[in-house]
Amino acid sequence: MSGFVFFLIPIVMLGVLVILGMGIYSLAKGGTFAKENSNKLMRMRVAAQAVAIVLLMLFVWLSTQANS
Repeated sequence: MSGFVFFLIPIVMLGVLVILGMGIYSLAKGGTFAKENSNKLMRMRVAAQAVAIVLLMLFVWLSTQANS
């Protein structure tokens, strides 16, 4: 199980990076897209970061349980 979580962590972190990049690009570009989607992108980024943190903590917990 910890191996599966270990491979999910980089995928979720890449998702955070993509969402962050989209948010920065939309703010730099401005216009109607930024007005309509900047708040949504920020919420998506925070949610993806929360998932990444939970997966990291789950991986640490599973790896300590395996060593005990």
